[in-house]
Amino acid sequence: MSATFTAAMVQMRTGLLPEPSLEQGTKLIREAAAQGASYVQTPEVSNMMQLNRKALFEHLASEEDDKSLKAYRELAAELKIHLHIGSLALRFSPERAVNRSFLIGPDGNVLASYDKIHMFDIDLPGGESYRESANYQPGETAVISDLPWGRIGLTICYDVRFPALYRALAEAGASFLTVPSAFTRKTGEAHWHILLRSRAIETGCFVFAAAQCGMHENKRETYGHSLIIAPWGEILAEGGVEPGVVLAEIDPARVETARKTVPSLQHGRRFGLADPKAGPEHLHLVRGSA
Repeated sequence: MSATFTAAMVQMRTGLLPEPSLEQGTKLIREAAAQGASYVQTPEVSNMMQLNRKALFEHLASEEDDKSLKAYRELAAELKIHLHIGSLALRFSPERAVNRSFLIGPDGNVLASYDKIHMFDIDLPGGESYRESANYQPGETAVISDLPWGRIGLTICYDVRFPALYRALAEAGASFLTVPSAFTRKTGEAHWHILLRSRAIETGCFVFAAAQCGMHENKRETYGHSLIIAPWGEILAEGGVEPGVVLAEIDPARVETARKTVPSLQHGRRFGLADPKAGPEHLHLVRGSA
């Protein structure tokens, strides 16, 4: 790990079409870089938010042909920053999309990409219903990459409810965990801060979470409140409910300090789970830690 750096979360209100969303994202990324950020993250689905399947697939492009990705790679090279596009909706096959995150280096090359593993399939009180698996192909591989300041683990939104993923990334050497998101207002109000602070505390990692915000053109309302959280669990920076940029100075040495104070990553143990119906001799093996 090297010296401190400035991280910025770009909070967006992505629209129905990629072009105006790209314009919004570019403006805010430039603003973050102008304020000294060397790592900049955008939210989940930074290119478009479509609930209608037909409209979604009309505007999807493959990774190779996606104009937003090309533009963001050029922007990262121009600004000489590490640019983390929280995710883009991309064409995977004629019938399936992927929700894919991209970490882009200061030379414009893609350092890592990650396909969201956990699909957001829920029915909320009040009638809101989402079936991400109806359109998207889930990922199967956790992804970690290297920054000049330490290792970074890539996740997306609903992944945050599956803590085993974050422990695995931390055990693989991650100092920074990323959760670019498009949380609904209802679930955000109830769980957003608690879940993200828990992932930081459990792993002794910084957590970077750029968020979508407000009422979108597709009539979906997202929570906002982009967060930068320290390894001890304290909030270093928080956004509101409008598009904008939040920044914080990051000292990677705080990771080691937190982990020495509470070394829970070293204390995980394998254990069995007894089935009371089958008797104590029947155990399911459960992974506690590597």
